[in-house]
Order: sequence, then structure tokens, then C-alpha cells
Amino acid sequence: MSGMVVFINLAGAVALLLWATRMVRTGIERAYGNVLREKLRRAIGNRVTAAIAGFFFAIALQSATAVALIVAGFVASGYVSTAIGIATLLGADLGSALVVRILRQDLSLLIPVLLLAGTIAFRASEQRNWRQIGRILFGLGLLLLSLRLIGEASIPLKTSEILPVIINYLSRDWITAFVLAGLLAWAFHSSVAAVLLLASLADRALIPPVLIIPLVLGINFGAAIIGAVLTRGERVDARIVPLGNVAIRGLGTLIALAAQLTFELESSVFSAHPGDAVVIAHLVINLAVVVFGLPFCGLVGRLLQNWLRPAELADEPIAEKRMSALKPEHLSNPQQAIADATREVLTVCERIELMLTWIFDVLDKPDKQKIARIEELDDEIDQTHREIKFYLAKISQTDLDDKSAAMLQDLLGATIKLEQAADIIAQNMVTRVRKKHARKIEFSEEGWHELMDLHKEVMRNARLAFNLFVNRDVELARQLVAQKELVRTMVRNSEEQHMQRLRDGNDNSYDSSSIHIDTMRDLKEINSLFASIAYPVLANAGMLRKSRLL
Repeated sequence: MSGMVVFINLAGAVALLLWATRMVRTGIERAYGNVLREKLRRAIGNRVTAAIAGFFFAIALQSATAVALIVAGFVASGYVSTAIGIATLLGADLGSALVVRILRQDLSLLIPVLLLAGTIAFRASEQRNWRQIGRILFGLGLLLLSLRLIGEASIPLKTSEILPVIINYLSRDWITAFVLAGLLAWAFHSSVAAVLLLASLADRALIPPVLIIPLVLGINFGAAIIGAVLTRGERVDARIVPLGNVAIRGLGTLIALAAQLTFELESSVFSAHPGDAVVIAHLVINLAVVVFGLPFCGLVGRLLQNWLRPAELADEPIAEKRMSALKPEHLSNPQQAIADATREVLTVCERIELMLTWIFDVLDKPDKQKIARIEELDDEIDQTHREIKFYLAKISQTDLDDKSAAMLQDLLGATIKLEQAADIIAQNMVTRVRKKHARKIEFSEEGWHELMDLHKEVMRNARLAFNLFVNRDVELARQLVAQKELVRTMVRNSEEQHMQRLRDGNDNSYDSSSIHIDTMRDLKEINSLFASIAYPVLANAGMLRKSRLL
């Protein structure tokens, strides 16, 4: 019975570690995600700067996997090459390893400070950024607390009768130890959490020094495949980046394991303290991968492209059949059919996010190919919207319970709003882009910054709205609707400042006046459409008034 208690305590401490890591990451993504993404996109100009940018970005997010998914999206959208994307991931892995090193410091005195500061920041204001800062601080406090709990929960394992048998076997079979460590990293979906757990166990002498290097290598291999598995259903360009990371980092760990089996390097080379040896070995492995892997990023990217693209072309007829998630055979099962329709709506969300990103690229610098692609995406969205609408109509002909009927109606309403947002981008905003470049109009520096700030806010809100299709989180919905007033204020302030520039005789403001104001109002209308996606979630939670009329 005591063994079960020990296991429950240890499992609970590990669960707290995973939850705290996720809490910190989501807080940073919600508060600063768009800013970080934009800075990352601008920073990755060559392999060296890409690796450096990935390094700092992983430190900010405490996750190399999050960087992998973001960079894969950049490559798929054509922002960066596959070689640059792979280099960014190598740097992100090193940044993630440094996070482990930082968290290994004795920060126990910070636990109550972070928990208190996080609670105060979260409860002191309704503003989204303050609440997310509170979430980040509280999550860091929980993370440090979980490390202490893991150490305390693992003390009784020293007297365990079974654990020494397992450890003795693994000490003789490093390949099995490598595989188990890889599975642990995959199960955690976080190399940070896996290495911190391993270091805590090594501190308590539960992991012998002879096992440290094989286990750390296994964790690195398992962490490398996380991004590749999570992007397995994406386009080829998006899949190449995490697969390139597997090819370089994964192959590097396998070569290192073979060398370890041959030369049996002592972990004391890294540190005499077993827990520190775990962390430093992890850091050294990722530093070596960056140093030796950067020169091969281009070659690996090209090889993967040549390998994956023929397979994609061979499967093209099958891909056409599978393009739509709307399966007629699922119509007899309303829940499954609604899930299919939701997946198809998410493809519309991806296209709109791309259109909204590109429209400001071409507003700044003319690009006929991007403008044409924006219009093509609008046509694709129109076609998908019709298919979703007819599919939902067929679902409504079946016997639906009240919950399914409400979900169907909400999905239909959201699809209509998304299609309207795409029309505003492809018709209104593209027209203004053409007018601006045909007349050689330039925005004033202040006016362009105002437009860019508003565009970033709308992009942030778009992602919040799209997330609601996957996770009907009331807190996300509240944030989205609250931001609607912020966008209104930004538009109003920009219009006032624009009028002041006209009164001051700013020539660029005079030339761009109508385009500036109309673009602001287009973005405001698009944001309102995104915000309205949150209303059904809030209505179901009883957080909306039935009428604004007094």
C-alpha cells in the first residue's frame, strides 16, 4: 500500500510539473504570441540568425515544440526556406536545454513570491495582458514547487525492492534505457519536463551515473520526433522542417549512443553531481547538434523535399478524394458529421489567416502573385463555405438533440461570418491595395504604425476566435469580446490622430487619407466578425445579456 502512495505522490508531482509548464507557455503565447511570432519571422534571415532567434524564442516559450509548429507554418506559407526553418529548430532545441539549466538553480525562495505576485496580477485587473502575466508568474511558481515535490515524493523509492532490479537491468541494456527515455519525452510532449524529472531522480541517487548519458540521449531523440508527429497531416513544406530536425538531432543522438556504447564516457565528465550532470549533458548534446548540424540544414532540406514530393504527387488522386473532411457516410451520425464540418471550418480559418497576413504584405510592397493568391483563396473559401452550408443542411434533416442542434446553428453562423471576413479582405482591401500602388501613395510613418498595430491586434483576435472551434473556452471567449472595445478605441484614436496630421499639413496623410480610414474600418469590421464567434460560447455560459436595449 505504501508503494501505491509513493507512486500517487510522484505521479501527482509530475502532473503538476506538466501542467505548470503548459500554463507558463500558454500565458506567454496569449500575452506576447503575436509579437514574438512577428519578431521571429523578421529575425530568421540566414541560418546563424535563425538559430539565434530560435534559441531565444524557445527560452521565451519554454518549448522547442511550440517553435517547431510556428516555424513549420512559416515555411508552408513561403516566408522562409526549409533550410532556415530547420536551423531555427536546432537553435530552439538549445534554448530549451538552457531553460532546464536555469530552472535547476536553487529558486525555492521564489516559490511563494511568484505564487503571490501571480495571484495579485491575475486578480488586480481585467486587462488581458495583466491576467496573462499573472498566469505566467503563477505557473513559474507551480513549476518550481513541482520540482520540490518530485524530490520529496521520490525519497521513499530508495528503499524500494523492485526499482533496483529495473535499474540494474537498464544499466546493462543501454539501448532499452534509450528507448524508454524517448517514450517518456514523447509522453510528456516536453523535453524540459522530462529532463527536469530525470535530474530530480538523479539527485536522489535513484538513477546511477552509468545510465545518465543513455537516458539523456533517449530524451533528446524522443523530443525530436514530437514536432514531426504533430505535423504529419500538414503540407509537405510544413512537414519538412520537423522531419529535418529529426534527421539531424535524431541521427546525432543515435551516433552519440553508438559512441557511448563503444567508449563508455563517464557522466562525471560533465559534473560530479548526478543531477547537474543530467542537465549539462543535455545542454552539451544540443550545443553539439547546433554546431555540427547547421552546415547540413540545406542538404537535409533538399533531400527531404526530393523524398516527400514524389510521394505527394503519386498520392495526388487519393489526396483529391480526401481533400474535404465532409463525409456523406457520416451524415447518419450527427455528432460525427458536426465534427467533420468543424474540421472543414478550420481549413477556412487557415486560409483567412493567410489572407489577413498577406494583405498587409502587399499593402506595404506590391506583389502581384500574392494579390492573385489572396483572390484565389477567397474563391476557395466561397466554394468551401457552400459545401459546408449544404452539408450542415443535410445534418439538420436528421434527428438532433438540443445540444447538437445548437452546435450546428453556431457552426453555420460562424461559417457565414468567416466568409464575410474573407470577402472584405479579397474585395475591399485588395481594391485599396491596387489603388495605393497605382497612384504611388505612401502612408505617413505614424499612420503606417497605427495600421500595423491594429493589424497585429486583429491577427491576435483571429487566432483566439479560431481556437474557439477547437476549445470552447469561456475565458478565451471573454478575452475575444473584451478586445472588441480595444479595437474600437484604436480605430477612434487613429482617426483623430490622422485628422490632426491633416490639420498639420502632412502631405502623406493627405494623399493616403481615404485609404487609411477605410483600411482601419475594414479591420474593425473583420474584428467584429471574429468577436461574434465568441457570442454562442458566452451565451451558453450565461454571460450575455439578451438585449442591449434599456
